[in-house]
Amino acid sequence: MATPQAQLVLPARIHQWTVEEYYRMGDAGIFEGRHVELIEGEIIDMATMLSPHATSVTLTVEAVREAFGQGWVVRTQLPLRLSNISEPEPDVVVVAGKIRDFKDAHPTTAALVIEVSESTLNYGSKQKASMYAKAGLQDYWIINLVQRQLEIYRRPIPDATANYGFSYGERGVYQEGDWAAPLALPNAQITVDDLLP
Repeated sequence: MATPQAQLVLPARIHQWTVEEYYRMGDAGIFEGRHVELIEGEIIDMATMLSPHATSVTLTVEAVREAFGQGWVVRTQLPLRLSNISEPEPDVVVVAGKIRDFKDAHPTTAALVIEVSESTLNYGSKQKASMYAKAGLQDYWIINLVQRQLEIYRRPIPDATANYGFSYGERGVYQEGDWAAPLALPNAQITVDDLLP
């Protein structure tokens, strides 16, 4: 009597989209009417931007531009190509150089990345923080509109418990009335009040 053959069962795999595939889908109109970003191979629908969020982004751009001055580009909600599977669109990014330096390709690193967070605070402090740490970004700020504070994440470290295997070893919290300095400009002073609506 013949014995049944053992069936090979392969575990289900999730497809990680690449930046190139993501662009092809965009060119094909798949994201028509949607605002999405590519995070570690997953295509994420971005949250609707409410007025306090928009106001904070605008205030932050002004404060950061004033602090950094010439030789730096402040980009607002534009792609930052961190890897072949991650191209987020942070609220504010500061990169060294001039605007035309990025006419042929998006920046791949940044001196400072800032996200404004209201309804997406957990997402920003977990998934996005892990992604930014994995990319080696040294200075990541979250403007927490719920608690009206600035959270600063620094010193990327390997962390097996984090979403993408990395987290930040340092986290500082700054309240209204406090000021902070970006790592790239340690003598600068950006006040928390100037970032909040």
